[in-house]
Amino acid sequence: MKDFRDKVVVITGAGSGMGRDLAVKLAGQGARLAISDVDPAGLKTTEDLVRETGAQVHSQILNVAEREAVLTYADAVMAHYGVVNVVFNNAGIAHHGEVERTEFKDIERVMDVDYWGVVNGTKAFLPHLIASGDGHIVNTSSLFGLLAEPGQAAYNSAKFAVRGFTEALRQEMIIAKHPVKVTCVHPGGIKTAIARNATVSGDHDQESSAAFFDKYLARMTSAKAADVIIEGVRKNKARVLVGTDAKLLDIWVRIVASKYQWVTAKVTGWALSKVD
Repeated sequence: MKDFRDKVVVITGAGSGMGRDLAVKLAGQGARLAISDVDPAGLKTTEDLVRETGAQVHSQILNVAEREAVLTYADAVMAHYGVVNVVFNNAGIAHHGEVERTEFKDIERVMDVDYWGVVNGTKAFLPHLIASGDGHIVNTSSLFGLLAEPGQAAYNSAKFAVRGFTEALRQEMIIAKHPVKVTCVHPGGIKTAIARNATVSGDHDQESSAAFFDKYLARMTSAKAADVIIEGVRKNKARVLVGTDAKLLDIWVRIVASKYQWVTAKVTGWALSKVD
């Protein structure tokens, strides 16, 4: 997909961060937008920004974890535009806490949004993308879909699952010769609200954890991340690594293999002692 002009682009989690910047940038390139989020205020702000570009926009409150709602949403977008070309399954949440101290409900909540939200969006829109003759699915995994991090078991589980699901889907589209490209996105530390909105378990302090992430780990703006993702989609990349941290750590894990776990455990343990 070299040109987004007049393409209908669906973006979940568009109320802030990368979702918002993807929406605004693609609107500026002539795309017709269908945006959604669970946050009414954030979604309205994004809608207003998109309208300022002169682009068409369909906006709807949506919880991607609710499967029937996502299926109904896909029908609504099709009824509005008559076609869907690109779907960014971008919505996501985070949770910080060791497995020993994390409740089942906390793991389920992350999996419902971060993994099943991607599956729901993919399944709901895939028939329409195939029918378009020029479709593309873009699923957001994470740097934590490439390596595991202590205290991030729920998030790791979801993002590793997104990676596996997306890579399998891409191969299936090739085998079936469907006109649908598939890209898996792995952002590193991006300046978004995900850390500030994350839940925590045990004796972790949410504000301190979020402040540490924002100060030391979030290196790239969401606007720049959106540029990288859009360029990756243009080039039909199977995997888009967003940020120097994602690129370097991906190489490091490939080189040292499972030995990365010992190093990561030591470094994370030291960092957490400074935060909490």
